[in-house]
This record gives sequence, C-alpha cells and structure tokens, in this order.
Amino acid sequence: MSARELIEVVLDAGSFESWDQPIQLDPATGKPWDGSTAGGASYRAQLEAAERRAGTDEAVVTGRGLMRGRPVAVVVSEFAFLGGSIGRAAATRITDAVLRATAEQLPILASTASGGTRMQEGAPAFVEMVRISRALMAHKAAGLPYLVHLRHPTTGGVFASWGSLGHITVAEPGALVGFLGPKVYEALYDQPFPSGVQTSEHLAAYGVVDGVVEAADLPVLLDRALAVLVDPPDEPTLERRTGEIGPADGWDSVLRTRRPDRAGVRELLRYAATSTVRLTEPDASMLVALTRLDGQPCVLVGQDRSQDKPMGPTALRQARRGMHLAEDLGLPLVTVIDTPGAELSAAAEEGGIGAEIAQCIATLATLQVPTISILLGQGTGGGALALLPATTVIAAEHAWLAPLPPEGASAIMHGDTTQAATLAAAQHITSTALRADGTVHHIVPEPPGDTAESLSRALAAECAARLTG
Repeated sequence: MSARELIEVVLDAGSFESWDQPIQLDPATGKPWDGSTAGGASYRAQLEAAERRAGTDEAVVTGRGLMRGRPVAVVVSEFAFLGGSIGRAAATRITDAVLRATAEQLPILASTASGGTRMQEGAPAFVEMVRISRALMAHKAAGLPYLVHLRHPTTGGVFASWGSLGHITVAEPGALVGFLGPKVYEALYDQPFPSGVQTSEHLAAYGVVDGVVEAADLPVLLDRALAVLVDPPDEPTLERRTGEIGPADGWDSVLRTRRPDRAGVRELLRYAATSTVRLTEPDASMLVALTRLDGQPCVLVGQDRSQDKPMGPTALRQARRGMHLAEDLGLPLVTVIDTPGAELSAAAEEGGIGAEIAQCIATLATLQVPTISILLGQGTGGGALALLPATTVIAAEHAWLAPLPPEGASAIMHGDTTQAATLAAAQHITSTALRADGTVHHIVPEPPGDTAESLSRALAAECAARLTG
C-alpha cells in the first residue's frame, strides 16, 4: 500500500491537505539546488527515478486531514521512494510537520515503512533522527497524542527513533520490524538472523508493540483511541450505590473473591467501558488500556485474574508503562487490584521483581494526574501494593488487602494453613477495616444477588463520580 493509498483508507474522504513543499536543498550536500550535480550525478539520477516510480518527491508524505471528523496531522512513509529511506530532505519534512502539528495542537498519526537512514547521504542523514525525536518529545510534552503504525518493513534508524516513540504503536500483520536488517546481519556475520524474531506478531507477544492491526481496521482503532484522547468527557449515566455497610467477615470475603464468577477487570471493561483500546496482548497477565469508564476518559491498568498467570516483572513494567502513559497524555489513571500476589520464582527474582514493585509504588504515588485505585477482589502482597497508592481508593464491599494470603500468614504464624480463617479476621484485611484506618476512602456495597455485571457498573459509576467531582 502506498502512502497516499493508506491516507485514503484512514482519513475522511477528501479531507487531506498536503503540507509538503518542493525540495529546495540538494539532499547530499544540504545546500540549495543550483542545477549542478554537486550532490553526485548518480545520486541525482536515483532521486529522479525514485520520484517517477513512487509518484512522490521524497520518501515521506505529510499533511493534515480529518479522522472521523477530528483534525489530525499525518506523517506517512513512501517505501517506493528508495526503500522509504530517510535523508536530510525527508527528515526536515518530518520535523517541520511535527513542529506544525504541535503549534496547531493536532494529534499525529504516523505510518512507517523504511529501511532506515539513506546510505547515499551517510552520517549527516543518520543524525537527523535526533532532530526528529527531539521534535516528537516536545509534541508529547505538550500533551498531544502520537500514534504509530509500523508497515513492512520498518527497520534501522526509523524504528529506533520516530517508529518507537508512539503513545500507541501497532504493526501490520507479518511485517518485518526490528532494529537490524536481516540482510545486514547475514552479510556481517555470515549466517541468517533467527527467523520469526523480527515479526510484528512476535514483537506484540513480547510487548514491544501494542498490537497487530490490518490497514483496513486502522480507522476503527484510531476512532476508539481518539475518542479517549481527544473527545471531551460525557456526563455519567450509571447509578451510584449508597447505603450503610457493616463489618465484613474476613474469611467470607476471601472465599467470595476467589469464586470464578466474581467480577474481574475484563468484566469492568465489558459492562462499564466504551472506546476501549487494549495495549497489551489478550493473554497478558497485566491489562493496560485506553478507555472510558462511564463516559470518563482514562488509562486503566489492572491484573487480569482470568489469565491465571502470576504478576511477574514484565507485568509490572507494563503497569508502569500505563502510569507513564497517563501522565504523558494528561489522562486520569485507574488501577484495578485483583491479584493473588506477585510471582514467586527464581526467574522473578532475577528479573528484579522487588525493584519493579518499588518502582510502581513510587511512580503511582507521585503522578500529577488524578489517580484512582479500585480494590476489586483479592489484594495480596506486593503485587497489590504496586497498584494501590492512588489519590482515591475505592473498594468493593468484599474486597480485601493483605501482605500474604491468609493461608501463607497461617503457615508463618502456626506452621500450617489451618488458622487461615482466624488470621483473615485478625489482620484487618477487610474493606471496612481498611476504611477505618484510612487506606480505603469509599466502599461500594455488594447486595445479595449481585452479579459481575452489576458490580462492574456500580464500581465504574463511583469511579466516574470521583473523576467528575
């Protein structure tokens, strides 16, 4: 797909306006074109042939348009122009577009397809990646969204700069995406690069990119993302729950939150959220998403108990990524606590599990955006504490928080697990006990017959009320 074909797919029909000015400088020298062959007759011929082949005068197309009625800026690689390689002229075009988008307060939609720096221009083109990155960081510092779509192939300096700085980054199916081009690796080391590593699907599984998306599906993804990032909040519509809540039985609460039909973070999104864009794979233990809870835009981070995976160092890094994303975009952060605990293993220790918990606590505790923690179910150990220190903490009536599961506490105190129920009552783990000591600020009642759907809606209503209040 060419740059202009992709623009036609993504933007509203007829809305694109080009920002591209004619190339004024000799890309090889950085000096004005003077009709001579100062940049090299061979390179000049290559540029002219590339222009005829690609139908563009450089390896990138920039401009503005409408995405479902929302003004956006676009920066799109044209691979047919010398493999989408970035020379000084293309870099200047990208930088100018980013600066203009920042001045006009526009989100940027970028789509890359490039082998990286243009070898004909050498180091002067290579260092332009710094200038592009600096402009993008200023754009992001202004609180403006930067959304990236990686096409086949995206490698080298492009992947290592503006291809990897997005708030959201997706790749097309089967795309070659990576820092080192496989042909270069094979030439340097006389062996092929391991197959399957530099594919969009593989990188999505490792959290390097946020997902794999067909070009035809980009409008849906972008519409959902911009609905959170750009559109104003809606008035809350869900009904809040009120009523007196008596002291909860600790062991009863533990058993309730372990039931398979208990509401989890997936139910919270399914029943009480709209415009959700997941930024982690469907089977990831930590869910990170852009979404609207009862009409309120936010970044949501939560342990996905349904995956039955421990919260390891990678999951905690994903959580911290969500925290930084909220801060970058100026969006409220909602964390959902529902975890049997952090991973306990040699691999977790080697991966720095303790340090990752500490970094999550420190990051969440010092964010400048509004923060809400929802204590939804189980709240065990450092994994729960990593998502707890928000400005406001809301708890479901039967949610609980403890340094260890009651069975673990019993094993430490009594040498076996027989005293779990007694310790659940003695360790002040219930929502009412947590409210009494100031850890929890508000409790959402769970009436008899409550369902995962109704509890999810009640928690979202309480969250929305706190965000709008």
